Amino acid sequence: MTLSGNHHQSSLSSDIEKLIDNLAEHQHGKFIERALGVLLRIAGEEVDHLDWKILTTALEDLEKGFQVFYPYRHTRKVTIFGSARLSPQSSEYRLAVEFTRYITQFGFMVLTGAGGGIMEAGNEGAGREHSFGLNIDLAFEQGSNPFIAGDEKLIKFKYFFTRKLFFLKESDAVALFPGGFGTQDEAFETLTLCQTGKYGPCPLVLIDEPGGDYWKKWNEYNYSNLLSRGLISAEDSSLYTITDSLATACNVIREFYCVYHSSRYIDDLLVLRLNSELTDEQVEQLNEEYNDILVKGKIEKSSALPPEMKDENVNLPRLKLHFNRRYSGRLYQMINQINKFGTCLPIEPHPEWK
Repeated sequence: MTLSGNHHQSSLSSDIEKLIDNLAEHQHGKFIERALGVLLRIAGEEVDHLDWKILTTALEDLEKGFQVFYPYRHTRKVTIFGSARLSPQSSEYRLAVEFTRYITQFGFMVLTGAGGGIMEAGNEGAGREHSFGLNIDLAFEQGSNPFIAGDEKLIKFKYFFTRKLFFLKESDAVALFPGGFGTQDEAFETLTLCQTGKYGPCPLVLIDEPGGDYWKKWNEYNYSNLLSRGLISAEDSSLYTITDSLATACNVIREFYCVYHSSRYIDDLLVLRLNSELTDEQVEQLNEEYNDILVKGKIEKSSALPPEMKDENVNLPRLKLHFNRRYSGRLYQMINQINKFGTCLPIEPHPEWK
């Protein structure tokens, strides 16, 4: 081993020792301990060279994503999906430019795949200041577009699965424009995660050009081949909105966060954080209309629960319920009802409004 190698090993050993010594005081100590435990267990097993390469590269992908997004964690964001093959002269391209130009005026930032076509349109409309680019190495079609190239918010991923994780983990809404296999994959994967409760609740908007029928035909397929056979539920259509109106698309996203703020599970309770408190009469109305989504008990008003006391949104009013986790479409319907109870005020440009 070279002197440089010895020095690196000594430095790494010292860093690990310091980390372990301070683990008990570290804010996320229990998760660091779990992560170190996983690495130790794998290191003690017979694991292929390729498996270690995948693990290491995936961690490096995650590291880059965490570092880039952390300063913007309080700003709501919209992920844009669509074809890389549409030219700047196409009507769909211009539509995506206009959409992202409008949505940033409501305080949202925009995530794209950093390539051409709809991705380029998304970054063009949002502008560099309000854009992220999540690029990936491909044999074709995937250089960085000029509206995000060289920006500090451009991330280059090795793997699709880590890239997809950040598209959804960091976004508060998803907008899909017409596209090919990749766009279809992103549409169905996002829908699957919404349906199973692994993503969201968040608005999902499928945008056609005025008079267009790309997503309408896609929806017809869902109804004729999936719903008719009982492979999806009728309320699953509430997970998404199809429109050829930019105003409608923007309003669906903006209004989703009028009263509803965010949610999390605490044990078997679903906790909905709200921007404003509901009246007792409004909560009773929810109980009457959405009793079918409850495993037991009722929908109740609540303040922050004990595990939430360190949350930045500890002061927000809440609803808590024993959601059955099967009827996500109905949950989206209830959130839409909650938002109708309030007034959608202009978003204040504050760094911690999310």
